[in-house]
Amino acid sequence: MDRGLHFMFGVIATMLLLRESSQTGATRNDDAVSKGTDSRGPGEGLPTLTVTTILEDPYVMVRSAELEGYCIDLLKALAAMLHFSYKVKVVSDGQYGAVSSNGNWTGMVGEILRQEADIAVAPLTVTSAREEVVSFTTPFLQTGIGILLRKDTASQEMSFFHFLAPFSKETWTGLLFAYVLTCFCLFLVARLSPCEWNEPKNEENHFTFLNSLWFGAGALALQGVTPRPKALSVRVIAAVWWLFTIALLAAYIANFTALLSSGSEQLPIQTFEDLVKQRKLEFGTLDGSSTFYFFKNSKNPIHQMIYEYMDKRRDHVLVKTYQEAVQRVMESNYAFIGESISQDLAAARHCNLIRAPEVIGARGFGIATTQASLWTKKLSIAVLKLRESGDLDYLRNKWWETSCLHKNRDRWSPLQPQALGGLFLTLAIGLALGVIAAVVELSNKSRHAAGHVKKSCCSVFTEEMCTRLRIKENTRQSQETSGRANA
Repeated sequence: MDRGLHFMFGVIATMLLLRESSQTGATRNDDAVSKGTDSRGPGEGLPTLTVTTILEDPYVMVRSAELEGYCIDLLKALAAMLHFSYKVKVVSDGQYGAVSSNGNWTGMVGEILRQEADIAVAPLTVTSAREEVVSFTTPFLQTGIGILLRKDTASQEMSFFHFLAPFSKETWTGLLFAYVLTCFCLFLVARLSPCEWNEPKNEENHFTFLNSLWFGAGALALQGVTPRPKALSVRVIAAVWWLFTIALLAAYIANFTALLSSGSEQLPIQTFEDLVKQRKLEFGTLDGSSTFYFFKNSKNPIHQMIYEYMDKRRDHVLVKTYQEAVQRVMESNYAFIGESISQDLAAARHCNLIRAPEVIGARGFGIATTQASLWTKKLSIAVLKLRESGDLDYLRNKWWETSCLHKNRDRWSPLQPQALGGLFLTLAIGLALGVIAAVVELSNKSRHAAGHVKKSCCSVFTEEMCTRLRIKENTRQSQETSGRANA
């Protein structure tokens, strides 16, 4: 009896020891699996979600064998709010999700449909085609379609007559018309007013039409010129013209200063219409992306032209990855059409890149789940709470931080000669016209003098030219002789 009891106690003790040992081993194995994978979320009884994503800066990046980025931080915040663990996997084919030629979905959308992943947390655009096969949460990022350019290829070449740029052609035309009309009014009023021209038969009217033009031009340059008006009517016109020229010069100086300070920021490609009209840059987008299908399905004529251009040259202008697109923009004459928020990041990371102002096709990045998934509404509410608390804005500022803006503000560059080349050309033409006018006046005088002295016009002109040039030399010689005598 005693031996039987001892035997039973021994068997029970052995079984207890073996059970404790097996539980300890299982716990250690579970810890080892957790540490060796991308799973997150400690604790027992939590649901584990398989998350598919795509490597794209700054959403998901590999740093020191660990994944980090905007989407990883977002996933951590959602897991903390909804109490789930997760395992992250990078999409095998490197695609976002599109219908292939055989009718199957590729990329992250395809992995969700094949139940290889539960959710997709990535810069995945919410589209109607994708919404038909998977469900999306409330967008966590708002974006659109923009144009990414390199600054040196996108910068507007400075015109030789850059000094005329502050005013439009219509403004310059109106200014010329106002100038001629005002000078004609001065000429007319000066002849009609008896205070200006009392005795027309005996006095000379100084306000000829040419003198009136000279008077108006002097006012434009803020210089006082003769003749000086005497009559009240002429003075009223002159005062109004002076007020007009002061306001005009103030507007010109202000616009010219702003134009020079932002000279390098003037982009000839402001819109998608500008992109279609130019021939210097090639342009394309990601092959099979939502952007490509946006232009394909759009009824806008400009968008249709962009799609036809990309479709005809798809092997040359369409790129496979976003990194390839940015690299191509930096190294060649290429403009990339894609998500504006991703282009803002590229411009923040590479200071020689810039995004064109126009953004079309407002859209958002959402978390994709299987249809009728219980997680869709939970994740949508969690995203809304993160937005209301400002956490999404914090993540946006964290991963899109840049120093390029401060560098551009502090950078100073001297004014290029092309900006004022037209002014120098105008001055040269004016000087040449003045010399030519003087030669013509001298030739006219020589022609009249030749008729009186009965000599050839050329000989008289040569004598006059030599005489006028010798005056200065003779004066200088006389001054030097007088100086020596005084010494």
